[in-house]
Amino acid sequence: MRKRVSSTIILLFIFLLSLTLLTGCAKPPTQEVENAEKALAQAKQKEADLYVQDEFRKAEEALRKAKDLIINREYKEAKAAAEASAKSALKAISLVEMNKATLKEEAEKMVQEVQQSMGELKTFAATAIKKKTPFNKEEVQGAIGKYELDIMSVKDQLQEQKIRGAYDQLVSLKEQIKVQKENLTAALDQKKEAKK
Repeated sequence: MRKRVSSTIILLFIFLLSLTLLTGCAKPPTQEVENAEKALAQAKQKEADLYVQDEFRKAEEALRKAKDLIINREYKEAKAAAEASAKSALKAISLVEMNKATLKEEAEKMVQEVQQSMGELKTFAATAIKKKTPFNKEEVQGAIGKYELDIMSVKDQLQEQKIRGAYDQLVSLKEQIKVQKENLTAALDQKKEAKK
């Protein structure tokens, strides 16, 4: 009888211990989610969303996943996702300055390329005018004026450390100038063909 009572007590103790462990682990990882949210806010403040986009996006996705897992009461996985989010956000913060410097260097080189390309566009336009090539002269001249203003704007942005905006504008500007040059080249080629 005594054996049975002590066995029952031991089983009851194990059951209560298991129940305590299960309920102790079965709570939402609110602190981890808060830490991840703070880390993401800090990363955004440091402009990681502009200069370390992949890592920042990874942090956002991990936080979203953590919140979804909490809704599904998968707390252990949610905790891991929230911790991964915070880690990615902190990594993004650590890379901002380096990536910003690299992007600035690329933008400064691209300014030179765009200015060179603008010179070529002006030469093509002058040649087309000289050869009386049919093209919309006012449109091209207006575009050249706009591009020159855009280049000045880019230089101002670089000085103000608005690197991402300047870089994105340069990429767009480079493409627009390329299209104008291609159009003028095609018009000049048509003029040559017509003379033959």
